Amino acid sequence: MLWLSEVLLEHHALDNFDELIDVIKQKAKTGEMFFRMDIKPTFPDTPENWEDRLEAAFTAALDDSD
Repeated sequence: MLWLSEVLLEHHALDNFDELIDVIKQKAKTGEMFFRMDIKPTFPDTPENWEDRLEAAFTAALDDSD
């Protein structure tokens, strides 16, 4: 299971939300099947629909890896 808090700890040098989306896509391609968003990203550009956007990025990357 992929936890957002672990991703943010592991990639603490991320500067913005778009970089986080790229990391989530990479993680999904490594075989993670489930993604949990246990904290809100604190980037200045984090959109209001951040959960939907991260879930969509994760799911799209899963679909692409088939």
